Amino acid sequence: MNKYVGPHVSISGGVENAPINADNVGARGFALFTKNQRQWKSTPLTEDSIQTFGARLNEFNFTPKHILPHDSYLINIGSPEPEKRKKSLDAFIDEIRRVEQLGLLYLNFHPGSHLKLIEESECLAIIAEGMNTTIAETDYAALVIEATAGQGTNVGNTFEQLAQIIDGVTEKERVGVCIDTCHIFAAGYELRTEEGYSQTMEHFDRIIGFEKLKGMHLNDSKKGLGSRVDRHESLGKGELGLKPFEFIMNDPRLDDIPLVLETPNPELWPEEIQILYNMIEKKRGGK
Repeated sequence: MNKYVGPHVSISGGVENAPINADNVGARGFALFTKNQRQWKSTPLTEDSIQTFGARLNEFNFTPKHILPHDSYLINIGSPEPEKRKKSLDAFIDEIRRVEQLGLLYLNFHPGSHLKLIEESECLAIIAEGMNTTIAETDYAALVIEATAGQGTNVGNTFEQLAQIIDGVTEKERVGVCIDTCHIFAAGYELRTEEGYSQTMEHFDRIIGFEKLKGMHLNDSKKGLGSRVDRHESLGKGELGLKPFEFIMNDPRLDDIPLVLETPNPELWPEEIQILYNMIEKKRGGK
């Protein structure tokens, strides 16, 4: 097994501090924002920050394919309102450019919301159109669509909806998907039993394909199956329990991608990382 677990780390003081913060908790991969996620405008990355970030990746043995940057939560490239959509798209393109400046490969994003102003299918088409525009304006980074819980008016809570977005993108080699365990469980996908996990993953492979899976978020859920409520919980402390994570850690289809903790208590991250790696040993008949 070749698993790369780590949390979504702080960039306080600059993006160049992210690799240090990841190494401090025993991570082998990690996620980060490349700017303040609560603001539309961002200060341009300095050459010093870019160089230091790259040097620290090397120093702490992180590779770009095990890092999953996340965009600002303000962005909604599926917005039915033209002005807000343009603002989101401009910010999204800027974020992809920042990812590429840092030599990273992906930008993970929530697909968007229809706000009850348009049909879901139209929203999905608008998202694909925005992705096409972004791809045309940037160089190489993959746009990684995150499966959502379907809370409120968010789209992307079924594998079929994600596939519909991908179908609308011209350069499909620059599209990926991120599965969030809390989100898909809240969206109605069973993960707690071996049968449920197998059926969910087989469904994903049939509709989207594991070649598109560029990362996962490993979160327990405060709310139950099909609740469509996006509330993360620490591993083993929510409705999912620990069993789904044992399935994940022993699933070779999930090797060599970032497995990112977005659990709510940073103090537990070192312990959660160790729990996950111990699951591999347990399955193999070790500890």
